[in-house]
Amino acid sequence: MKKLLKFGIPKGSLESATVELFRKAGWNIALSSRSYFPSIDDEEMKCNLIRTQEMSKYVEKGTIDVGIAGRDWVMENDSDVVTVADLIYSKVSRKPAQWVLVVTQDSPIKCVADLKGKTISTELVGFTKRYFAERKIPVSVEFSWGATEAKVVEGLCDAIVEVTETGSTIRANGLRIVETLMTSNPIIIANKKAWDNPWKREKIEQITTLLQSALKAENMVGLKLNAPKEKIEDIIKVLPSLNFPTVSSLYNTDWVSIESVLNEKEVRRIVPELLKMGAEGIIEYPLNKII
Repeated sequence: MKKLLKFGIPKGSLESATVELFRKAGWNIALSSRSYFPSIDDEEMKCNLIRTQEMSKYVEKGTIDVGIAGRDWVMENDSDVVTVADLIYSKVSRKPAQWVLVVTQDSPIKCVADLKGKTISTELVGFTKRYFAERKIPVSVEFSWGATEAKVVEGLCDAIVEVTETGSTIRANGLRIVETLMTSNPIIIANKKAWDNPWKREKIEQITTLLQSALKAENMVGLKLNAPKEKIEDIIKVLPSLNFPTVSSLYNTDWVSIESVLNEKEVRRIVPELLKMGAEGIIEYPLNKII
């Protein structure tokens, strides 16, 4: 029987970012507007497009073996799955999202305890109920179908629990963050039986390693240059590296080749300094993965 790993790709806001991440990791996923089953250039994998809100449910049931879901929705669904690894990325940035407790600027509510007997509107009902129950604060939690921020502005509830990356939209609407209830980011989750299967576990770990290495390589570049031997120490002092730069002698000359990995933004500062030190043949090249 052919070995096959069923992988859930998050549909929606993370969809394009996830496909691009897989591309950098070495897999090409082809999406189609007419299909929920994207093709992938790996005969050992089958992909399903699933909304991140539902991903953990399908992983828990074993409908799929592994998937990428938001930590927030895994907690909301209270799913019994294996958390394999964190993947810090989103549709717009590399910052984790935050679920925050929000009120109007003139609200008397200053802390979580002030919500006693109040009404909260949110999409994350299960998590919010558990959060306040654990703190023995009685509240009424209502599900919000959208436009959640408008509900607290219009007085339809006393507070909301909403997701944000920067908080700028919340502040722009004249609202105030009382407390951060949860920090969330995409995570790789696996079905417990799939994780106990040696072949599937090894395949999941392989995919995880390469996805994480692709994220680690973002905004990093390789820099290679030639320089006189007597300038090695001076150059290494200004050249950042993950560990130490690689230095190798050039054939039949008193020059060396130096190679390093650094943040792309550092290049514009360092290159002029390297030129002053006599460096030549400076090459900058992109990186797909750092393992």
